[in-house]
Amino acid sequence: MHMEANHEEKRNAALKRALLILSCVLLSIGACGGPLIMRLYFIHGGKRVWLSSWLETGGWPIIFIPIALAYYHRRTTEGPSTKLFFMKLPLFIASAVIGLLTGIDDYLYAYGVARLPVSTASLITAAHLAFTALFAFLLVKQKFTSYSINCIFLLTIGAAVLGLNTSADRPKGESDKQYIAGFMMTLSAAALYGFVLPLVELTYKKAKQTITYALVLEVQLVMCLFATIFCTVGMLINNDFKVIPREARNFELGESKYYVVLVFSAIVWQGFFLGAIGIIFCASSLLSGIVIAVLLPVTEILAVIFYHEKFQAEKGVALALSLWGFVSYFYGERKYSKQKESEMKNEKEKEVEIGKKDTPETAEVSQLDP
Repeated sequence: MHMEANHEEKRNAALKRALLILSCVLLSIGACGGPLIMRLYFIHGGKRVWLSSWLETGGWPIIFIPIALAYYHRRTTEGPSTKLFFMKLPLFIASAVIGLLTGIDDYLYAYGVARLPVSTASLITAAHLAFTALFAFLLVKQKFTSYSINCIFLLTIGAAVLGLNTSADRPKGESDKQYIAGFMMTLSAAALYGFVLPLVELTYKKAKQTITYALVLEVQLVMCLFATIFCTVGMLINNDFKVIPREARNFELGESKYYVVLVFSAIVWQGFFLGAIGIIFCASSLLSGIVIAVLLPVTEILAVIFYHEKFQAEKGVALALSLWGFVSYFYGERKYSKQKESEMKNEKEKEVEIGKKDTPETAEVSQLDP
């Protein structure tokens, strides 16, 4: 029985590692591709901020695919009595509230990307790591090691270095008022998302039901649904649905490519959110924030390649600092996990020794002793 339990623990740990890697891949695709596709829309004639914010979560029906696959797997192993959905009302309400906050964050970020180059928007977004660390400490009592503190410090310094020469990236013909508005909106989006990540982790911890990855997918589905509803109301008020056909005809890359950009934007952003909540489930909101921060300089390099934005020396330094911070964090986590495994092994050995001392034979010997 003991060996079977150990085998099950190792299997679960391996599955969780695989899920963490998959989540990191999805987050990488979303964090790098999302801003680039969104900026592509604005560069070539797109002007609808509410539409762009809607696309960040509008791909939520995609989540039905993994939910259906998970249900089919459970049905084959557990029989027809298995449930399709596990979410209870309190968790549904919490997910809906977080979804509305995500909708607000979508609009703030889309407004910023509409006014700022990808490199500058990425720079400001890097500030979300500091907010994530702060709220993770306040909401979920996140413990910091010297390695995680070093990582946060290096990534923050990297963001500051990027800020040394942002004036050269200011779009032509944009007023100071528009630039400042875009800057403040992007900073607000960074702060709000820094709050949302630990809030999701807190929701997992406070939920009065077992949190499985199938349930995490349901949480993501509800969050994206309510974020999309929020943005849909904004689109209706702003008459975006009426303008879309005309904007498509006037799009510089062509009408068909306009719709391709919108569809791919929705798919790629869904990868971002699925990756972020997957990392929170497998590890923590802080790690999710760190992965996003590490990917920001990568996004900048891609912006240089695809949109011919200038690659100053500051961007190279920021990239090196980000990679250093990322390696520092994972080295620390690996060291901590090894230490934890060693402590658990020692505890089990002690339990075995205590069990041997308490056997009937030992007890009889002790009774015969004068």
